[in-house]
Amino acid sequence: MKITVIGCGRWGSCIAWYLGKNSHGVTLCGRKDSAHMKEFLETRKNDLLTLPDSVKLSTDYSSAKDADVIVISIASQSLRSLMKELLPLGLENKIFVLCMKGIEISTGKRLSEIVSESTNTSNTVAVWLGPGHVQEFVAGVPNCMVIDSDNDEIKRMLVDSFSSDLIRFYYGRDLIGNEIGAAAKNVIGIAAGMLDALGLTTLKGALMSRGTREIARLIKAAGGNELSAYGLCHLGDYQATVFSEYSHNRLFGEAFIKGEKYDSLAEGFYTVKALAEMADRLSVDLPICLAVKKMLYENGDPEKVLGSLFSRSLKNEF
Repeated sequence: MKITVIGCGRWGSCIAWYLGKNSHGVTLCGRKDSAHMKEFLETRKNDLLTLPDSVKLSTDYSSAKDADVIVISIASQSLRSLMKELLPLGLENKIFVLCMKGIEISTGKRLSEIVSESTNTSNTVAVWLGPGHVQEFVAGVPNCMVIDSDNDEIKRMLVDSFSSDLIRFYYGRDLIGNEIGAAAKNVIGIAAGMLDALGLTTLKGALMSRGTREIARLIKAAGGNELSAYGLCHLGDYQATVFSEYSHNRLFGEAFIKGEKYDSLAEGFYTVKALAEMADRLSVDLPICLAVKKMLYENGDPEKVLGSLFSRSLKNEF
């Protein structure tokens, strides 16, 4: 199987490293002006891993023309522009595997929807989601993840081909729920970092419980299976997002409350706007997500916003 991985950031490079070690023919593709790509071209290393010799490097997207599978790992809000760049290649009978988590702010669309409407109908779209950090995978720490697609045959082929002792993949059964759940967990991660900064880490248990519940409501309203919120895409990814020292979203939330600068990508910053608009459109109550949005975009006072959550009307837990 020939695979082109587009995106040479920490997760894209980890995917190329992982698939290359598992005997797939892999090409890691990045932009010429990317600092990450320049480093790989010079040393085949970044600060987290060294690519195996089997992984080829390219700054030309045309390498995707020879691939059976095109894995994409870039900032979610840049996906539509990437698909426009790939359009002249006339890609057909390809499998696109999306390895990022987000909702497009301008349209409220899931990432698989963007690819499906931007490419030839002969191509298939799948998503690769779930917990795990590059630092841990490179150190040999295993984890479980999920692959989902509307095409059952392709989904099973990907799971069977990509599984190893390092990553155990499950077959996803709800593309809508898995995509929304995966995107939303980054928002919960920001909320967790905010609690850490406020000295309220003990509230993370409540955050996880109530956060999962509100995302389950959103998934159901969007046409998915609410149980997906309790799977690997969302609740199953909380340890890696809500507690981990490596979580960009948690670190961003903590830095935001402390008034410190944070330069790494935190997808939840963008996703929360899309979730708020989706919730309004579907008439779903998302108190935690809206509280995060209020602090990030409306200069909401953290203590007052948190107080407003506690002053909500009393109700049954379920």
